[in-house]
Amino acid sequence: MVVGLRSAGPSTPSKLPKVLLVGVVLPGQPGFVVDEHLDELADLARSDNFEVVGRAQQQRKAPDARTFIGRGKIEEIATAAAQTGAEVVIFDDDLSPAQVKNLEEALDVAVADRSALILDIFARRAKTSEARTQVELARLNYLLPRLARRWGHLSRQVGGIGVRGGEGEKQIEADRRMIRQRIQRLTKQLEKIERARTEQRKGRRGARVVTLAGYTNAGKSTLFNRLTGAEARVEDQLFATLDAKLRRGALDDQQTAVFSDTVGFIRKLPHHLVASFRSTLGEIAEGDLVLHVVDRSHPHWQEQLDVGKEVLKDLGVAEDRIVTVYNKADRLQDRLPRNGDGVWVSATAGTGIDRLKEEILARLKTGDSPQFPTATPAP
Repeated sequence: MVVGLRSAGPSTPSKLPKVLLVGVVLPGQPGFVVDEHLDELADLARSDNFEVVGRAQQQRKAPDARTFIGRGKIEEIATAAAQTGAEVVIFDDDLSPAQVKNLEEALDVAVADRSALILDIFARRAKTSEARTQVELARLNYLLPRLARRWGHLSRQVGGIGVRGGEGEKQIEADRRMIRQRIQRLTKQLEKIERARTEQRKGRRGARVVTLAGYTNAGKSTLFNRLTGAEARVEDQLFATLDAKLRRGALDDQQTAVFSDTVGFIRKLPHHLVASFRSTLGEIAEGDLVLHVVDRSHPHWQEQLDVGKEVLKDLGVAEDRIVTVYNKADRLQDRLPRNGDGVWVSATAGTGIDRLKEEILARLKTGDSPQFPTATPAP
């Protein structure tokens, strides 16, 4: 668990830790956009078993260097925290270690940012050895510059002002050294995992690989199950899937493909997570075809589509290898457009799946990869 995000002791459904959310509106940024980001932050908090009891926004020309927000807003949030019993205040933007320290002193509650919340969710959802290794590496990289906040009070009490080598300072250096050593070991473990994945991909030569990618909770796992007959975990939660899942599925009576379900995207994804999950995200870049799954029923589907496009571009996926799949068409009923650049489906109802398979076949046949293998029962 990320340090400072949650008080000690288990949570129960009837008594979830309470949180307040904070966003800052900067010049050139419409207030409704920040409000939408706070909606998503609230979904993240609920996915991590928090109860959201309030939210606040502040317009600023620039974030305050010491506390990110102004003094008046700090007083307002402190009052709200006392009235609602909030135990944590979560900011939608990344905070520096000094800002977290100053805010906790001013608010007298734990303070976290979006990155810390996402890291906490990943830590809770990681099940396999690979996912746990990737999450631990990301969390340690996040924690390393924040050690001074944890030990600063002890250093002042024992070392004294102007005195170097206090007990707190020694402990900081000892912790940093242990964390750096652990980071080195985890990095080597992930390098081995990446080499093993590379060998696995070589072993799949001759099979066509279709990767499902897209914003978290777009319905990728449901579509994966529909295309392969698998029973992968499906939940109405953000980041329900962390590990890449592979399974063969039939495209018609003669031809099959290997489908891969991967971790979802999200705006402001912590760069430590992106770096740590490079072996999992590599499955997307290595696929013959990428199904970019979009929840078309979501009110902010266009922004989620844009986020996905940007991530795929960063991963080096060419546009001609991407098929946009507009999912959850059943929720739109008679509001479906008559044309567009993608394939419309409902992974839950099964509508549009045959049309999607036809598109996959047509796109794969135009590539230079080996011929399709004959259809066989899914493993």
